[in-house]
Amino acid sequence: MRYKAIVGIASKAGEDLRAWELHRAKELETEIAAAQAALAEAKEKEQRTAQAVRHWWRMAEDNVSRLSWLELADGPAPDLQARGSLLDRYLNEVKPLYQELVDAVLSLGWRSRH
Repeated sequence: MRYKAIVGIASKAGEDLRAWELHRAKELETEIAAAQAALAEAKEKEQRTAQAVRHWWRMAEDNVSRLSWLELADGPAPDLQARGSLLDRYLNEVKPLYQELVDAVLSLGWRSRH
């Protein structure tokens, strides 16, 4: 009787462990799928951001291209210290800075640009 009880308990424990493992496997599959989706979204956002940065840089270059005394550096490189969660904020900060550049170039007058 005792042997049957021990085998029954071990069998039940094995079934419980299998059930737990199946449940955990499903949870992990869900987490992996969510992580893959987040990664794909982050890559897409990175590409959109790089495109926006190139756009802003080209516009800035165009604004100062006629200033013969100004030598432009290479375009901006990714900032490895930047936080991805603040990406939209960073991009929004570019707009007023670009406008300041445009205003500064315009304030030079047409003679300074030739």
